[in-house]
Amino acid sequence: MNRKGRILLVAALVAVVGMAFRVSWNALRDIAGAVGADTTAATLYPFVVDGLMALALVATLVLVGDDRRFALRVLGTYTGASLVLNYVHGLVPELHGRGVDWGRLADWDPANWALVLLATSLPVGSIYFGSDLVAKVLHHRTPAPAEPVYGPDAQESAPAPHATAHPRQASSPVVTDSLEGVPGLEPSALVTPRADAERPAEPHAPYTVRTPETESAAEALRQAQFEDAELERMRQDARRTYAESAQAGRPLSARALGEAFGMSESWGRKQILAVRDDEEPSRPHLRAVDTAAV
Repeated sequence: MNRKGRILLVAALVAVVGMAFRVSWNALRDIAGAVGADTTAATLYPFVVDGLMALALVATLVLVGDDRRFALRVLGTYTGASLVLNYVHGLVPELHGRGVDWGRLADWDPANWALVLLATSLPVGSIYFGSDLVAKVLHHRTPAPAEPVYGPDAQESAPAPHATAHPRQASSPVVTDSLEGVPGLEPSALVTPRADAERPAEPHAPYTVRTPETESAAEALRQAQFEDAELERMRQDARRTYAESAQAGRPLSARALGEAFGMSESWGRKQILAVRDDEEPSRPHLRAVDTAAV
C-alpha cells in the first residue's frame, strides 16, 4: 500500500473511532450520573473508560512478549466493561433522562451491586493500568540490528554472530588425457581433488565482532580474577603475620587475626591451621602453641 492509501486508511479509522466514541459517550455519561458523579465528572467519565482502551491499543503496537499480552488483556477487559455499561443504558430507559434513583442500575439487588461496583471501579483501574502501560512503553527498548561485516572487497557479508570460516575454493577438475603425451610429467604431480582435500585447514580464525555482551563478560572475568588474586594475597599476608607472631612468642588468636584483615574469626582460624599444616617437623615451636588461642 502506498503512502496516500495509508493516510486515507488512518483518516477513516479516526473518523470511525470518533463517531463510536460519541455514541458510547452518551451512555457512559448517564451511567456515571446514576452512580453519583456530578456534571463535570459524568462528562469526563467516558474519556476514562474509552480513553484507556485507545491507550491499551497503542501499547499493543509497541510492546512485545508478556507486556503485549498484558496490554491486550487490559484492552479486552475495558472493552467488555464498556459494552456492559452501554447494554445496561439501553435496557434502562430511565437513565436517558436521569430519572432513575441514585445508585440504582438494576431491579435485582445482586445485579445492581455488581453494576455499581463495575462502574465505580473503572476510573481507579484506569489510573493503575494506564500508568503501568505508559511505564512499560517508556522502558521498552527495540533490539538493535546486528552490524554487518564487510570483507576485503568492501561488500556486505553475513552478520558477525553467524560468520564462519571462509570455505575452501572448489578445485577445478583436471583433464589428464591431454597431458599423457607430455614427457617427464608424472601423474602424481597433477593437482587432484584428493590432494586439494588433504590441504591443511586455514590457520586464521573467523572474524568476530566484539559486542557489549562479550565485553561485559570479559570485564566480569577480569574482575573475578582480580578479586581471587586479592584474596590469595590477603591469605598469604595473614599467614605470614601469624607465623611472625608465633616466632616472637605472642601468637595471635583467630579472632584478632581475622579482625586485623577485616575478616571473620573462622577465616582467621583457617589461616592459622594452614600455617601449622605447612610447618615442617624441624620447627616444633609453632605446633606447641596452645590450641585455646585459636
